[in-house]
Amino acid sequence: MFLPFFRNLRAADLPVSLREFLAFLEGLAAGLVTYDPEGFYYLARAALVKDEAHIDRFDRAFAASFAGLETISADQVLEALDLPREWLEKLAERHLSAEEREAIRALGGFDRLMETLRQRLAEQKGRHQGGNKWIGTAGTSPFGAYGHNPEGVRIGQDQGHHGRAVKVWDRREFRDLDDAVELGTRNIKVALRRLRRWARDGAAQELDLDGTVRATAERGWLDVQTRPERRNGVRLLLFLDVGGSMDPHVRAVEELFSAARSEFRHLEYFYFHNCLYEGVWRENRRRWDAQIPTAEILRTYGHDWKCIFVGDATMSPYEITHPGGANEHWNAEPGQVWLTRARMQWPGNLWINPLPESRWHYSQSLHLIRELFENRMVPLTLDGIGRGVRMLT
Repeated sequence: MFLPFFRNLRAADLPVSLREFLAFLEGLAAGLVTYDPEGFYYLARAALVKDEAHIDRFDRAFAASFAGLETISADQVLEALDLPREWLEKLAERHLSAEEREAIRALGGFDRLMETLRQRLAEQKGRHQGGNKWIGTAGTSPFGAYGHNPEGVRIGQDQGHHGRAVKVWDRREFRDLDDAVELGTRNIKVALRRLRRWARDGAAQELDLDGTVRATAERGWLDVQTRPERRNGVRLLLFLDVGGSMDPHVRAVEELFSAARSEFRHLEYFYFHNCLYEGVWRENRRRWDAQIPTAEILRTYGHDWKCIFVGDATMSPYEITHPGGANEHWNAEPGQVWLTRARMQWPGNLWINPLPESRWHYSQSLHLIRELFENRMVPLTLDGIGRGVRMLT
C-alpha cells in the first residue's frame, strides 16, 4: 500500500533509505497514529526526513501520494462507496452553452458584489445547487463553486475553472520555495552577479599576497600580511508571491531564489499572496499564525536595501485598488497603498514577472502594478534579469 509513497520520495530526490522506510512502517503497525491525517504526516516526516532543507521535497512527494487525505474522516473510511466522491461532485457541474453564458451579467462592481454576498449569507439557511441567486454549486449565481459568472466570489472550490472570480473565500495551503534546487543553468547566477558592490569586512583572515611581498622586501624577513575578505555588500530584500496562479511558475522562481541565496550574503526574503498587504510571512505552513507586520519590515530595513518583488501580478484589480479586495482576508487598506510605501522606503526596487512579456497586455491588474512601479517590471528571463539588474544599479 505504501510502496508508491516510497517511490515518490525517491523520485523527488529525497535521500530515504529502506531502513528508514521500514521504521516508518513499524510506527504505523504499532498504532502511533490512527485516523489522524495530521499525525500521519508528522510521523512520516519525522521518520523519513533528516534535513529541514528537504521538507519541501517531502511535502511534494507526500501530496502526490496522499492527495485528499485530510478530507477523509474515520466514519468515511468505514463506509463503502460505489463511486469516488469527486465523480459525484462533478455530476453537479453545469455546462452552459455559449448563449447561456452570454446571458449572465455581472452585478456591477466590487462594492455591490460584496454587499450582495452579505445579504445572501444572512438570508440563506441551507445548501443550494444549480440556481442563479443563492450560494451554492453548478449555477450562475455570483457566489459558490463550479458555476459560471463573469464576476463572482469563489467559495469551496479547489481551483479556478474559468478565471473570472474577483475574490476567493477559501483558506489554501502554500509551500515554501526550495532554495537548494539544482539550477538548470548557471546563467541566472551570472546575471545576478552584476548586482555587486564589493566591500571588505570581518576579521583580517584572507592572505594579502601583495602586502606580504612588500612587507617582506622592506623588513628582510618573511612578514605575512592578512586582510578582511572582500564580499558583496549589496543588501537584498526578496518578496515572493506564492500560491494560486503562481503554481505553474514554482520551478523558475525556485531557480531565481536558489541563485539569489548563493550570491548575496545579506539577503532577507518574505512571502505574500497576489499583492502586498499588512502582513507577510517566512513559512507558508504558518502563514496564518506567524505573520510579520509589513510596517515592522518597513521600519527594520533601511533605504540602502535593494527590493525585488517576484510575482505574476495577475489577480482581481480590486485586490490592488479596494479595501477588502484581498483574496483570502479582509484588508483595511488597498494593496497599492502598501506597494507605494515599499517603493518609497526602498528606492532601488524592481518587479520580476514569470509571465512572458507577450502576455502582459491581457491583464488589467498587471497594468496597475506596472504603473505603480513606473514600468520597473521585467520578465523572469536571463535578458529580463539583466535589464532589472541595470535598473537597480
